[in-house]
Amino acid sequence: MLLTLARKSLLSRKKTVLLTFLSLTISLMVLLSVEHLRTQAKTSFTRTISGTDLIVGAPSGQLNLLLYSVFRLGSPTNNIKYDSYQKLVDNEQVKWAIPISLGDSHKGFRVLGTNDSYFEHFAYGDKRKLTFSQGERFNGLFETVVGADVAEKLNYKVGDRIVVAHGIGSTSFTKHDQSPFVISGVLDKTGTPVDKTVHVSLPAIEAIHLPPSRLAQVIANPQDAKLPTESITAVLVGLNSKFATFTMQRELNNDKSDRLMAILPGVAMTELWQLVGSVENLLRVIAGLVMLTTLFGLSSMLLASMNERQAEIAVFRVLGAGPWKIMLLIFLEAMLLTLSAIATSYALLTFALTALKDFFATEYGLFITSNLLSPSLVSLMIMVLVASCVTAIFPAIEAYKAALHNRLGKK
Repeated sequence: MLLTLARKSLLSRKKTVLLTFLSLTISLMVLLSVEHLRTQAKTSFTRTISGTDLIVGAPSGQLNLLLYSVFRLGSPTNNIKYDSYQKLVDNEQVKWAIPISLGDSHKGFRVLGTNDSYFEHFAYGDKRKLTFSQGERFNGLFETVVGADVAEKLNYKVGDRIVVAHGIGSTSFTKHDQSPFVISGVLDKTGTPVDKTVHVSLPAIEAIHLPPSRLAQVIANPQDAKLPTESITAVLVGLNSKFATFTMQRELNNDKSDRLMAILPGVAMTELWQLVGSVENLLRVIAGLVMLTTLFGLSSMLLASMNERQAEIAVFRVLGAGPWKIMLLIFLEAMLLTLSAIATSYALLTFALTALKDFFATEYGLFITSNLLSPSLVSLMIMVLVASCVTAIFPAIEAYKAALHNRLGKK
């Protein structure tokens, strides 16, 4: 009965109720989307690299090693011996190992030296493997595979020639223009730093740093060139058993033949995410303030309607409704309005995320699910309902007072 009365009372004030409803819906969408994107961005961030159990490099701090080996940020302080990589490959606990060699660039994009294991084992997101939008992996010495962003921004396609520069700056005065590379393949977009990377082989890295006379011989007979790799920047390691991770990490950190540091990618990423925690909290505060402002708007709307509802309250009193029932009616109106706004914002947000899921994945590397039913979001919705009841207290008290003093005869 009271529920029906609350619904009809809201419908009798369509214009003001509609504006309040829209305001609530938009505020809830902001609040829910910030919370959902925050948790999903955190999950996506940790999925920049997938399936890698250890990252091995020279001792320089785990965040620095993570930044330059995975995110292509910063500079490696030192290299590790190529023999250390070979020992990892031969270790029975190691399932696969991807060598990484950094130090050169092409028009601001990092050049990464590696081998075929990179295209076979590197994974991101939900263990997604790299795929090609054009061409194939490099086979020749001076062939290269470029990421999707490199190809898009510089308008490259298979068969184009590029020149690699020494150093990692966007502008370099030392270019390896005697040994241009031919693009053999373009990778599909991944939303990860892979998109902004130019991939070449490890022998190619050695070749472009040879003296000019030796380089000329290599260019003349690239098939016969023997270019042993002496050092690399880091190694991504996948193990046969997760239980061996800590044992392997301890063995590598105590290796006497080379100065090595092995880190757990998940632990390092968690530490890195904590550094940007203040931004995360700032977003939550802004969304909370938007919601708080809207709830005050709801309270103001109910309060403003009190004067218009004096006759309505008097009729309720004549029909036998006590002050407490009229007070409860105001709470029910606030609850109905908030519940409707929650349901609408939930539906709209689900639809928007479903439609934009692929766009977020390819453009920003955010692997966002459209399922909003997480414990944190359900708790948030309950908190909004409770907050709407709290903000309805003042208009409910006003209605209670009006019910005590109003009489039909006065109207």
